[in-house]
Amino acid sequence: MSLSSNTLRSLEHALQYASLRQKVISNNIANADTPNYKAQDVSFKNVLEDSVNAISATRTDPRHFRFSAGDSSSEIVTESGTTYNSNGNSVDIDTEMANLASNQIYYESLIELEKGKLSSLLNVVRGGQ
Repeated sequence: MSLSSNTLRSLEHALQYASLRQKVISNNIANADTPNYKAQDVSFKNVLEDSVNAISATRTDPRHFRFSAGDSSSEIVTESGTTYNSNGNSVDIDTEMANLASNQIYYESLIELEKGKLSSLLNVVRGGQ
């Protein structure tokens, strides 16, 4: 029996995603006045694939979706074709600040979930006392 579960691994991947997204958003804010800087974001597709890959399922019908293993890393993508400023910069500071606040709430909720999971494990180790 393993103490580490899919839940802890999923939370770890989600925390890595949130941490990387925080860095990317901060970088966008820092470069808000840099000419020709293109805003970046973290691809959610890989995080979604990771979550799907963590699900173990048996395909009982050929019409069912396939579950396959994939890369567990997130990808930074540069927004192209969007220009908000006359200097070629595509950073919208209001959008980035909203993304920063949203990501912070997401990160803090993940921390609370992980604290609850680890607290439950500690309770089991102590014998329910």
